[in-house]
Amino acid sequence: MEVPTVSVVIPTRNDGPELKVCLAMLAGQTRPADEIIVVDNSSSDDTAAICAAAGVNRISVDLPGIPATAAAGFDAAAGTIIARLDTDSRPPRDWLEHVERILRTAGARTAVTGPGDFYGGNALVRWAGRHVFLGAYFSVIGFLLGHPPVYGSNFALRRELWAAIRASVVRDNDLVHDDLDISYRLRSDMGVVYDPTLKVGVSARPFASWSSFRRRIVMSLVTFRVEFRDEPPLRRRRDRVRWRREQL
Repeated sequence: MEVPTVSVVIPTRNDGPELKVCLAMLAGQTRPADEIIVVDNSSSDDTAAICAAAGVNRISVDLPGIPATAAAGFDAAAGTIIARLDTDSRPPRDWLEHVERILRTAGARTAVTGPGDFYGGNALVRWAGRHVFLGAYFSVIGFLLGHPPVYGSNFALRRELWAAIRASVVRDNDLVHDDLDISYRLRSDMGVVYDPTLKVGVSARPFASWSSFRRRIVMSLVTFRVEFRDEPPLRRRRDRVRWRREQL
């Protein structure tokens, strides 16, 4: 059986303190990463020094936005498994071990994702993030897609899957949710494993103010417009369900 290698990609911009914690938690993994790539989107803080101190690979991307930043990291990754975290993600010690265990035996064109446990903010904000935001994301978007979407703070994919979709993902629109875009680009023969036990800590700060929450709503609307223009969601779901039936 193939012994996989694992790359971790972390897009970031001016988030040094959060990045430092994330890298420290990656350093304590029961299954160490073979490669960690921090994709720096024109930071003006101490991100470069933090990466140097942690001994991780830092690459720079000038095109604004997470879509371009994350995609550049996936392009640069050498691992047979490419895992993705946000700067404020807090992976448990066995996160990479868990990811590898699932994808080691999965098909070559497969991704795995799981939920987030929100930290920070008050109890109501954390509850809303877990049950309203993520609940709707996995249930409603999952229905439209015909499969679970990947969650940007906590997912991994096989290198073959990225190679198959990399030319089609959006890179030049910073209002697009890159995880939803990746999910939408998956074809019928590609799959996503949703594992509710594959959890990471996720900051509740996107829901801490109306302005940050409003930006997420705007990004969702822009993402839907971009994706639905090329392929209406119900048609996409219908085609995927038909393909599954044909495989039986």
